[in-house]
Amino acid sequence: MKRAIILIGALLCASGLLQAQDPRESHYYYEVLAPQHEPKPLVEGYAKERVIEKLNRGLTAAPGQDGKSVYLSWRLLASDSADVAFHVYREADGRTKKLTRKALTATCDFVDEKPVTRATYWVEARAKGIKPMVSEKCEVFLADLKNYTSIRLHNNDRAGKVALADLNGDGTYDYVIRTPESNVDPGTRGDTKGITYKISAYLSDGTYLWTYDMGPGIEPGIWYSPFIVYDFNGDGKAEVALKTAGDDFVKNDQGRVCGGSEYLSILDGMTGRVIDRVDWPERNDRYGNLNRQNRNQIGMAYLDGKTPYILAARGTYKLMVVDAWMLKDGKLTRAWRWDGDEENPVIRSMGAHSMVTGDVDNDGRDEVMLGSCMLDDNGTLLWSTGLGHSDKAYLCKLRPDSEGLQVFMVSEPKKEDGRGVSVVDAATGKLVWKMGGTTYHVGDGMVTDFDPTHPGLECFASEDKKGGSTDKYLLTADGQRLNVNKEDIPGCRNWVWWDADLLRETFKGDDNRWGASSSSGGRKLDIWKWKGEVLTKGIEGDIVLIADMDGDWREEVITALDGELRVYRTNIPARDRRVSLMQDALYRSYIAHRSMGYPQSPVPSFYLGE
Repeated sequence: MKRAIILIGALLCASGLLQAQDPRESHYYYEVLAPQHEPKPLVEGYAKERVIEKLNRGLTAAPGQDGKSVYLSWRLLASDSADVAFHVYREADGRTKKLTRKALTATCDFVDEKPVTRATYWVEARAKGIKPMVSEKCEVFLADLKNYTSIRLHNNDRAGKVALADLNGDGTYDYVIRTPESNVDPGTRGDTKGITYKISAYLSDGTYLWTYDMGPGIEPGIWYSPFIVYDFNGDGKAEVALKTAGDDFVKNDQGRVCGGSEYLSILDGMTGRVIDRVDWPERNDRYGNLNRQNRNQIGMAYLDGKTPYILAARGTYKLMVVDAWMLKDGKLTRAWRWDGDEENPVIRSMGAHSMVTGDVDNDGRDEVMLGSCMLDDNGTLLWSTGLGHSDKAYLCKLRPDSEGLQVFMVSEPKKEDGRGVSVVDAATGKLVWKMGGTTYHVGDGMVTDFDPTHPGLECFASEDKKGGSTDKYLLTADGQRLNVNKEDIPGCRNWVWWDADLLRETFKGDDNRWGASSSSGGRKLDIWKWKGEVLTKGIEGDIVLIADMDGDWREEVITALDGELRVYRTNIPARDRRVSLMQDALYRSYIAHRSMGYPQSPVPSFYLGE
């Protein structure tokens, strides 16, 4: 009987005869686990095999922990055989020396305890039946060696967003940076200072390539300027996909852009030249007022399992629309459009402030998680929780013994049924557990293992003061709420795998504010273990990205300062080795989507914890 009542209510909502009411505006709040929609064909792209990034060994150097030695670190690649071993070489003053007596098999790092003033290092990979493979070389001048690499920005601005991708095909990640760091919020007046966002590209060594001015038709705020960088045409070099505007833009008396042409444009990664452009999902009143209409996101998904497609998305709080595009032979071709109003029942208001893509139903093709709903690879709804807008939603593996993937989500609308913090099955949308109790405006959340006393990833969340509460919640992977002091529940914002164990670390001095591009306000941050020791002191700048961009599987911390980007690296010797996290499809998706929307710390498709 209860299921019948829910179904009848959903059908009435779909027909427009009944709408669930939110204190602010009408929403469509109902669970949809078996949507009835018009069938769409499977997507078939240009690629015959999966387009993958061809990474090099990623050899890096940093000062050793004693301040005198040189700490070296490099990637284990997915293409390496299980028995691969490494020798380390050093060349100085015209002489080459093998520094390893026995080939290294346990870790992908090495400490040169007797370094010389100037040297060049490289590693050689050896495996049975395979010709030894020599890495790229890493030059070290001991007097200049720091625990970070500095990239100087040509315009002296401070970066607000950063994307990592291989622009020139050399197997090393390069940088595409959006400046300045300022942000116009949708709920305020428009820009009055004439600020325009610029997208600039730099090679891994800091070589400046080009700048694209997004112009006055794109307001300088997160929701008007999404961009993503990836190899969309499969040529081994990344392109830049972004939202652009024509010269016919219209502004209202509040200085907000309210009309004019809008495009999805593709730029060549090495030159910034426009390759092609098509229309962005158009404005209309179904999205709500101008604030709601101007919520734009961009994404990437392997919709056929082989070809990376571009996703242009509009809408969060009412109508939601996504267009999927393929870049082939210099032209964009649309694969499908998903319009939530065309679903049966209608799907609205289920968006988050970010998206992530991954294969949740094990069919080899990526689905698209928009927040409280999941799209199938062919552009139809897979499921919707009906929970409404989720500020944060994580596609993840909560326990090593859990089947498939899960979605941990926090829901902003008031909940009296205990689902303000909950977990659902990623393939079906079915509830796994809910926290219980009444919540309102749960504005932040995170999953990671920082406490080894409980199996699986910890799930934690916090209410935003907008809802009149600043409550925090800490739960186990099974949904058991832990009775801890509020001040012991860490922030949700920035987490990093930094030391040798599988627990994740966070930052002292980080205010963990949601929504802003800056997380440190220029203060110096310390990396520390939860309720434990400080591991590294003096991280300077605003954290703009955390990713396993080079070295072994531990992550790098990328910060922004005035006119500078810094890449901080760990120098803590490893205990084990694992394939570069960037070669895990889900982790790579999180990193790709970090250049747009609100930031979320990446997690892989496998369980990574103690």
